[in-house]
Amino acid sequence: MDTGPVAREGVVMTNATVIKDGLDFGEGPRWHDGRLWFSDFYRHAVYTLTEAEDGTWAEERVVDVPGQPSGLGWLPDGRLLLVSMTDKKVMRLDEGGLVEHADLSGHAHFHANDMLVDGQGRAYVGNFGYDLHADMDSRDIPDILADESAGSTVLVRVDPDGSVAVVAEDVRFPNGMVFLDGGRTLVLAETLRLQLTAFDVEADGSLTNRRVWASTMGSMAAPDGIATDGEAVWATTALHAKVIRVVEGGEITDEIHTSQPTFACAVGGDDGRTVFVMTAPSSSPHDVDGKSVGRIEAAQA
Repeated sequence: MDTGPVAREGVVMTNATVIKDGLDFGEGPRWHDGRLWFSDFYRHAVYTLTEAEDGTWAEERVVDVPGQPSGLGWLPDGRLLLVSMTDKKVMRLDEGGLVEHADLSGHAHFHANDMLVDGQGRAYVGNFGYDLHADMDSRDIPDILADESAGSTVLVRVDPDGSVAVVAEDVRFPNGMVFLDGGRTLVLAETLRLQLTAFDVEADGSLTNRRVWASTMGSMAAPDGIATDGEAVWATTALHAKVIRVVEGGEITDEIHTSQPTFACAVGGDDGRTVFVMTAPSSSPHDVDGKSVGRIEAAQA
């Protein structure tokens, strides 16, 4: 099967609108309970964004995360789970504040990162695998992409009791994840392989039948955060100022163009058709930490 993306005639092109600026580096967006939830790495907190009747968006700080927040999700009882990156933990927001839910330090080779939580409270969590930004300071991106060892690490599952199990090995810089087919399929963005990788989700939460769901090599799109509209995957591209909608096999059906490179996205809004995109000049801390240059942009799918 040809898994390369096909930028065919008829691809729907849309321009995004900036709805919030002043972030440092936004990550992990989720539409939940009528609000957009997101992490900001270098403001070290989780926030929500709520739309007012006049179309403006109001930001609210939910919880401080000294260890740098990333992926977000919720347990069945409604408690928030979040990834604390630099101390390699999943934290849980209880009534009394943040508590440790799981320690990933035995598995995460560098910063913990994105997370996907299922309806049973099982959390799938990736990690950088190595110090990508230091590597980018010393090597060109094509050299990094060609080095199969760069960013190779594991994907883990954290069960509701906090126990941790490896569910996939040799994934290259695992990033955003979504469920398809009613939760029977998990699609993972392998950023440094330039591909979306699919697994079957077994009843016990284990992952089997690993396969290439779509390659983004043809468009040189390094898939970072991803989201789904239930049928296809919206993938941020990290190297480009756009988000692409990809169907299984790699065909690109839509593109949303943004004001700067894209790193995470969510599908939501009151109509369930708004694509929210976290953008920044780059992912390097040198470019974004304390600079207030991150944005949230949005477009109708």
